[in-house]
Amino acid sequence: MKKNRDRASYNNPVFKISAIIVGLFTIWGAFSPDSLAKNASTVFSFTSKSFGWLYLLSVAVFVFFCLYLAFSKYGSMKLGPDGEKAEYSLFAWISMLFSAGFGVGIVFWGVAEPLTHFSSPPLPGVEPQSAEAARVAMRYSFFNWGIHQWSVFAIVGLALAYYQYRHKRRVLVGEVLSANHPEKRKKLKSAVNILAVIATVTGIATSMGMGVLQINGGLNYVFSVPNNPLVQIGIVGIMLALYLVSATTGIDKGIKILSNTNMIMVLALMMFFLFRGPTVFIFESFVLAIGDYIQHFVEMSFYLTPYTGEAWVQDWTVFYWAWVIAWSPFVGSFVARISKGRTIREFVIGVMVVPPAIGFVWMAIFGGTGLYMDLFQGTAISEAVSQDVTTAIFVLLKEFPLYTLLSVIMLVLIVIFLVTSADSAVFVLGMMTSEGDLNPSNRVKVIWGVLMAGITAVLIASSGLKGLQTASLVSALPFTIILGIISISLYKSLSRERKEAKAQAQTVPLQKAQ
Repeated sequence: MKKNRDRASYNNPVFKISAIIVGLFTIWGAFSPDSLAKNASTVFSFTSKSFGWLYLLSVAVFVFFCLYLAFSKYGSMKLGPDGEKAEYSLFAWISMLFSAGFGVGIVFWGVAEPLTHFSSPPLPGVEPQSAEAARVAMRYSFFNWGIHQWSVFAIVGLALAYYQYRHKRRVLVGEVLSANHPEKRKKLKSAVNILAVIATVTGIATSMGMGVLQINGGLNYVFSVPNNPLVQIGIVGIMLALYLVSATTGIDKGIKILSNTNMIMVLALMMFFLFRGPTVFIFESFVLAIGDYIQHFVEMSFYLTPYTGEAWVQDWTVFYWAWVIAWSPFVGSFVARISKGRTIREFVIGVMVVPPAIGFVWMAIFGGTGLYMDLFQGTAISEAVSQDVTTAIFVLLKEFPLYTLLSVIMLVLIVIFLVTSADSAVFVLGMMTSEGDLNPSNRVKVIWGVLMAGITAVLIASSGLKGLQTASLVSALPFTIILGIISISLYKSLSRERKEAKAQAQTVPLQKAQ
């Protein structure tokens, strides 16, 4: 039986074609890294400048669409049969959402982003390293890690969960697109699923790569370990071994246990630094940033710079939106897998509000502490971050007692976040390339784990952070259009089902009367 499942996976065109494409890209980077780096830089510049408007407009529409579904007549609809109970506890569900969605990203940018915006403000006319720069830095950090990111995950996750648990369709993006048009050709569905796989691989490679760069940066800063591609590739190899062990033990063991451990460590670290750092300042800056975030929500959602030509939006918000769009097939599939029995309203609020809220608190505590120290204690954390963004969190930790111990704990947290994200991605890639099998074979998961590590390694070695960003930016472009079609398909299905349920409810009393 197991051999038959493996054979079916290998013969699946989605598996074969996507694996070949990713493999060829990995070979290109391994044998011609300079060529890959040169092309990556050119493509990044063209894509971010030419299509930044599309990313901003699309994600803004996704936000309002998700909120509409949550608070409309569709909000009470179950992701599963009526009366279905949630498969996982609320804590386990939120933990897995947070860890799979952006855990390692928030650790990487939690200090680096506010301090970078503090030194180079996003808005013209704001004096660098001033009080106003600190306020704007926190506002835009909240915006870039807020509900816009999670609306993208919510769109894909909601559509997949709805069709899977309510209409017994396979957990594949191509199935969602063809839900209202069963006559759609199989080749078209396969093409969409291949795009979803490639987007997932590049999205997770971006996150893994940033995490690996941060681990190496921390080891170099704290323990003087060399900071170079050779060490970074070695870290990728260690990560590969760890996440394959976790992925092959299944969701209810490896992934769930690591996610819960992650969440406990995050909460413990936040509590420690909240009360060991400038507590009142953290609370005040958090409240002020929330107010600024709400007040400037629409303005930031559509902020572009066509009249000045400044590149800040392309380098930050456009990259973030492209990154999460590339991640969305993976995170959406995983979120769908763990959300059986939730209502649409519960799903949207849980996905779009709770993880971003935790991210805001993390950003306020760590980023806020860094801003406080530079503003009022004369430190130069922002300058150190400008020189090497990968060491940001460790530069901050140096200002606290027990620096070495805290650094080791932070490194462990980053490793667990990486393993959790990667093993979740391997599981989802296995599902996507095994025709939606909810329990893909370990052999398929191992193949994707190796390919994922390979593409991460070549992107790091060839062009570092810029190459990682380019991979997400380019792969997200076609998938942005697909997300729009998914939204339309989901709305049509929800509307049709509600009309059918209403018609059936009106028919029953007539039948009883007769």
